[in-house]
Amino acid sequence: MDKLARKGHDLSNQSVGPGAGAPGTGPLGCCGGRGAPLAPGISQAGEGRLADRAYSRIVEIINGGDLGIGDRLPSEPRLAEMFGMSRTVVREALVRLAADGITEARRGAGSYILRRPSERLGAHMPMAELSATLGTYEVRFVLEAEACRLAAMRRSPEQMETIQRAMDALRAALLSNGPAHEEDWVLHRSIFEATANPAFVAAFDHLEEGIYRILRAGVDISRARPVEAIGAMIIEHEMVVEAIRAQDADGAALAMRWHLSQGRKRLMP
Repeated sequence: MDKLARKGHDLSNQSVGPGAGAPGTGPLGCCGGRGAPLAPGISQAGEGRLADRAYSRIVEIINGGDLGIGDRLPSEPRLAEMFGMSRTVVREALVRLAADGITEARRGAGSYILRRPSERLGAHMPMAELSATLGTYEVRFVLEAEACRLAAMRRSPEQMETIQRAMDALRAALLSNGPAHEEDWVLHRSIFEATANPAFVAAFDHLEEGIYRILRAGVDISRARPVEAIGAMIIEHEMVVEAIRAQDADGAALAMRWHLSQGRKRLMP
């Protein structure tokens, strides 16, 4: 049995207890668990939780060191066998990994590794929750881009001042050695408030837990890199703010989408 097969065999024989996924129980704070084939009538929520587990298992393989960037993952049937899960569940996990920019699906050839999630992510979220947390980006691409578009068209002079104050506070926090996630959240939320639509604010607040994790991780990972990484974060936010100031709706939406796409990349080494 080759090394990867032995690793998959070991993973599939781990049990899941109440503490599964707690920080410090495995690579990046993940504890693997044995999945069961989907029973007839299983709920979509249950299937989604299994897909989260499969996602975490595949990330364990990616970060395990036996495969490099550009290497092909085991096939969908092989992964299903290794994890003791259905191919449907594994397929959903692979689709999510591709959407998060971790793998690339090539028609007729399987899935290939594009990048590894930073090991520092384990300090901010259990690995079992990585799929759901990164999944907020898909929602944010739609929600925050449209919020910026509306804010650019509707913001009042007073709201523009609030957004600028939030930008100034974020810049100062990023240039310091202290936390900056609270200032980041306040800036993004001030843009939502400028949409003049309470439903947008409520939708953004609903994502608060996942977004906070990402904001903390993004700053932490960027500070471990050359100083240009923090500078890029500042410039991205300034581009959004300036587009809103100029009442450039399309420019504001584009700037936010660019910022979010770069933010997701920052979570990878």
